[in-house]
Amino acid sequence: MISEPSATQAAGPALLRLIHQLIVVRASGKLADHQRGYPRWELPNNKLRSLLEAGVGGVILLGGSAAEVALRCTQLRRWAAGPLLLCADVEEGVGQRFDGATWLVPPLALGRLYGREPQQALELAERYGQCTGRDARALGLNWVLGPVCDVNNNPANPVINVRAWGEDPATAGALAAAFVRGVQGAGVLGCAKHFPGHGDTSSDSHITLPLLPHSHERLAAIELPPFQQAIAAGVASVMTAHLMLPELDQERPATLSKPVLTGLLRQQLGFAGLIVTDALVMDAITGRYGAGEAAVLALEAGADLVLMPADADAAIAAIAEAVASGRLNVEQLEASAERRLRALESCAGSGSGAALAVADPEAAAQPNQALALELVRATMETAGSTGAATPQAGINLIRLDSALAAAAAAVLRATAPALARPESRGWRTVLLEARSPSPWGCDTDAPLALERLGPGQVLLQLFVRGNPFRGSAGSAEPWPAALRQLARAGRLAGLVVYGSPYLWEELRPLLPPGVPGVYSPGQMPLAQAEALQRLGSGLGLGDTEASAGFTD
Repeated sequence: MISEPSATQAAGPALLRLIHQLIVVRASGKLADHQRGYPRWELPNNKLRSLLEAGVGGVILLGGSAAEVALRCTQLRRWAAGPLLLCADVEEGVGQRFDGATWLVPPLALGRLYGREPQQALELAERYGQCTGRDARALGLNWVLGPVCDVNNNPANPVINVRAWGEDPATAGALAAAFVRGVQGAGVLGCAKHFPGHGDTSSDSHITLPLLPHSHERLAAIELPPFQQAIAAGVASVMTAHLMLPELDQERPATLSKPVLTGLLRQQLGFAGLIVTDALVMDAITGRYGAGEAAVLALEAGADLVLMPADADAAIAAIAEAVASGRLNVEQLEASAERRLRALESCAGSGSGAALAVADPEAAAQPNQALALELVRATMETAGSTGAATPQAGINLIRLDSALAAAAAAVLRATAPALARPESRGWRTVLLEARSPSPWGCDTDAPLALERLGPGQVLLQLFVRGNPFRGSAGSAEPWPAALRQLARAGRLAGLVVYGSPYLWEELRPLLPPGVPGVYSPGQMPLAQAEALQRLGSGLGLGDTEASAGFTD
């Protein structure tokens, strides 16, 4: 008995090439298969090469150093059947993901600055985009998946949080548009996300499907303006959000909703560029739809590109079957492929073909390094007396609140100032992270088990921010009570909060007179060096050398 051919086998080569162009797969930035950090999501090289040779249109990269990613981009282009979109989630500068490039403060830091110095914040946001674009081009990337245009008006938001440019639509829109001008002026494509707005959620779409019960009027007033400003600034692409909006579509999440993508984004807002899904492998989608059906629904809704399907082969086969059955028409797919080609052509000649040749890499990096330090200094906040004296070194108590090992390693490597500088002055580090013994006792008013810490003054350094996959916007631990406990015992030497402005605003009023406190939006080593410098010489943690010289 002869079996019926599959949809993929039945589809002609021209249709299959067309379908492949609309798929964006994920790959490690590292060259070898055994180096993959997330094998569940990152394809092995033989599979990756096969898909690229068949015409897959894009790759999203994660992991590896800047030097490795530059080599990887060259390799992927060599494997590809045609022009290739190469992108990364580098919302905080390329160094956020790829060591050796420039790591910048989170965007929300500039949102807070905008309230005090709007012109300075706008100018810095555009330079932020320029820096990101220059670094991306130097690696061979031609598509930056930013800016985040969500309005983080919900401090409990676990997935957007400090990634947003503002907590109100005017701030978020103005700064996101400035970033778009900067990044696309540097010759790479930008991407406004997550449409139509993921800011006012208290759940993480990496884990579950959030619900936004807002009316059309509320969306028009709060969620949509930043996207409208990014579109007016010429943003090349828009990424969808995995969330339910019953007022627009009671059946399907925005990523798979024709009323949202075609009706609202294309027709009402007039966006003519690329629409790309958020990663379809996220649990908000995979928990409800198969890999093939999710890809078809996204294209039916009006998406042009399918990002990270849970199974690329299944997605391609399902799209071919949908064309054969009449659910999708070839003309629609051709229009999407044409938008992709126009986007690629818009950055052609500006580094889209390969990494830029830089005669003196260190000299070329100097403006970016200067901007990184300028941003750290412009967005840092202090409280209390930074000249207070402490009789002797004590305990350097660090809370590292990260669910991702790679992120934690980037923040607190062995040479990180938050560790190395206090230790060099005699402070004993106690590091609390996911695998550490619990520091908590049973007393809600005095929750720290101080007997486990040992004697001495306590320098408290808290690395807390909203992060995907953790399911909460920050530490749920009782740090206000712990701060009061240390103050009552006369053991609080100083406080540094890295990341969350919301935790800083909660703890700052609790600082006793004479105890110094510093808030740094950035968590990177450069920010640590500057924060400890600001904390003051009274703790013996100041440095005679300027933080500008710190390059780790």
